[in-house]
Amino acid sequence: MKLIPGKIAPKEILIDTARLISDYFYFKRDLHPIKFGTSGHRGSAFKRSFNESHILAISQAISDFKKKNGTKELIVGIDTHALSTPAKMSALRVFAANGIEVIHTDKFTPTPLVSFMILEKNRNGTLCDGIVLTPSHNPPEDGGYKYNPPNGGPADTDVTAVIEKEANAILQNSSYKVLDYEEAIKKEHIKLEDFITPYVESLSEIVDMEAIQKSGLRLCADALGGSTMQVYEKIKDYYNLTMDLRHNYIDYRFSFMSLDHDGKIRMDCSSPYAMASLLEIKDRYDLAFANDTDGDRHGIVTPIGGLMNPNHFLSVAIWYLFAHRKWPKNLKIGKTFVTSSMIDRVAKDLGVKVYETPVGFKWFAEGLYERWLGFAGEESAGASFLRKDGTVWTTDKDGIIMALLAAEIKAKSKDPALLYQELEEKFGKSYYERIDIPADEEIRTKIKSINPQKLGLKILAGEPVIDIFTQVNGMSVGGVKIVTQNGWIALRPSGTEDIYKIYAESFLSQEHLKLLQQEAQNIVRKLI
Repeated sequence: MKLIPGKIAPKEILIDTARLISDYFYFKRDLHPIKFGTSGHRGSAFKRSFNESHILAISQAISDFKKKNGTKELIVGIDTHALSTPAKMSALRVFAANGIEVIHTDKFTPTPLVSFMILEKNRNGTLCDGIVLTPSHNPPEDGGYKYNPPNGGPADTDVTAVIEKEANAILQNSSYKVLDYEEAIKKEHIKLEDFITPYVESLSEIVDMEAIQKSGLRLCADALGGSTMQVYEKIKDYYNLTMDLRHNYIDYRFSFMSLDHDGKIRMDCSSPYAMASLLEIKDRYDLAFANDTDGDRHGIVTPIGGLMNPNHFLSVAIWYLFAHRKWPKNLKIGKTFVTSSMIDRVAKDLGVKVYETPVGFKWFAEGLYERWLGFAGEESAGASFLRKDGTVWTTDKDGIIMALLAAEIKAKSKDPALLYQELEEKFGKSYYERIDIPADEEIRTKIKSINPQKLGLKILAGEPVIDIFTQVNGMSVGGVKIVTQNGWIALRPSGTEDIYKIYAESFLSQEHLKLLQQEAQNIVRKLI
């Protein structure tokens, strides 16, 4: 069968949801070990890497971790992947047995709402943390488990390493405490609350919702069958917006999705292939937007520019916010080292400093929490920013406020795609691309341990090399970045797949970009 990117998924590749759930509960032997990557533990019951035993073990490890660190309430959220609901049921059984105070909801919960709830609870002096059961935009058969500490952001490796080690030990001997589910949910310390209403009612503190409402913009919010569906329903009603809601229903097979670049079903709102059906109707709206399944990423669609490249909208958002918000003058912009250098050029023009980090939003949590980062974003379409008064909103990615910010920009300025064109006219046109190259563990290890001095690289794609580095702000990037006046490349091995990633950007031409990518591959060949 030929799988065509951008076309609706054929029935033959849709998952057998009943078998997936059965495998989750009944596969208990030969299980894969628990492994926390940049966004928690991910896997599939089909592959014996996300089964009930994994969830019981992780939940016990988190219970033990909480007791040692004195945190109180645990905020629990889930997305709409088929494995997320049974995983929540399993987790509650453990938390109830361990006496953990849990606050959960009977709705689906985007990642940013969990971060928001953690921070709101902690305003009152409660030291609470949270989990989100989600594999983000991954295919329908996948499940995921993320832990967010009291600062509300993704947990750093010093935390996840402890949880991962203990969880694997617990997995080996099944040493978790557990109650029957019906008994667990009746415990007084397992409580239900409304997460959506407090979040929605507070949106006017971070986005000009009145301006959006008065503008009469024709909007479309595409939940891609994910956890933002119930949030956008509330937003539409509460703020009386002219907004169509798309794919705001549960389909655990995500059969409405168009195939991604590799022929897989993936709810990636930054992919033009996955977003093909929304792009077909973009001219019906003044602005359309989508979020991935757990709502931490954004995809902005305009009638002029189509699906905006994530780097492009990040640049526009930064320019707009720092030019129009009455924020403290000393705030910085956070960006990962593989995000477009257009941001650096915009920041220099604004007179704002850039704080660069390795890949992963966890590196921004402290800066947003302590309010010295006004905005933080990464090239994979994740970002968050401060409220209008300069106080913290979320310390995890929030695709909902990024979508609503696009509407504010359209209402009070102009089409975000036009604004990016103006940035290009002022700072030069960016040609940016990430490509994935198959690589075994040996190659990935060599890339991760590259010594810049041993590369002996003086010229890259016809230009003198200005800088080669493997660290930013004292943190290892897990690879290398090489910079010239008009371009750069970055090499970084994947921690979960048999690939390495080449990030490249040119401010000269598409041909120069291709040359940068070729020379990046040549560098890797010389390592072998």
